[in-house]
Amino acid sequence: MRLKYGFIAALFFLASMQVQSQTYKFLSTGFSVMEKDEKGEWGKWSDMKDTSLIISLDTTKNRFVIYSQEIQLYDILSYEDKEENATDLIYPFTCKDDDGVPFTLSIITRKNQNNRKQLYINHQKFIVVYNIVNYPEKGER
Repeated sequence: MRLKYGFIAALFFLASMQVQSQTYKFLSTGFSVMEKDEKGEWGKWSDMKDTSLIISLDTTKNRFVIYSQEIQLYDILSYEDKEENATDLIYPFTCKDDDGVPFTLSIITRKNQNNRKQLYINHQKFIVVYNIVNYPEKGER
């Protein structure tokens, strides 16, 4: 009888974990890049280029996937505390790339820009910004 109740409790626990885990999908509409020069100083942002890429945040597998020509897979090492100020709402993540190099990836909502969303990938030598929107559900396209 104890085994039966333990099994039922384990099922409820697993079911509640699945409810909390989600996949969020975004569609990028543009991107820009900024790089450091040989002296270690930041250059200027490149011109914003149009793009249409799917970006996925999978909290079950703890990873971001950017479906570009070369798929970018970033493992989430930690979910950082949400930051908020008068102009921005920031959800930062500490991630690592294929080489194991840690960096910060952030989803930022620009409050004073009609709640425009951006995804920033902040590496040591470059930063990529994607303008993103929530991926349209079936029937919204």
